[in-house]
Amino acid sequence: MNVLLSIKPEFVEKIFSNEKKYEYRKSIFKQKVNKVIIYATRPEGKIVGEFSIDSILHDDPDSIWNLTNNYSGITHSFFREYFDHRNEAFAIKIGEVKKYIVPIDPKSFDFPFTAPQSFLYVDDEYRPLSQKSETLDELTLF
Repeated sequence: MNVLLSIKPEFVEKIFSNEKKYEYRKSIFKQKVNKVIIYATRPEGKIVGEFSIDSILHDDPDSIWNLTNNYSGITHSFFREYFDHRNEAFAIKIGEVKKYIVPIDPKSFDFPFTAPQSFLYVDDEYRPLSQKSETLDELTLF
């Protein structure tokens, strides 16, 4: 199963440079996902690459930070603000990364494309597997 994740361009670059090896989320997929398709949010607004999932960590935010901070790609204050008042946190450990030579403009698709607020299950042609995407409580994603 593939999932399309919306990620801010500044964090996408850190994933591609190997500075960021964990993608943090407040909630996680209900289906087994092997590959993450990266949608770089505005101003880029394109599908720019993909990565495999090495593992998914689940614990309280402090424990997740202690395990992952060396490769977080973010500051501790940003992390704390993101997980403020949360009892649980998820960290997707990024496996093999593939940056597309030519980013894919979703406007070229022969179906309507709406960037997910959080993530969307998709097939190998980036078509949604369901009309309803799963969302997070808040739109601040990284």
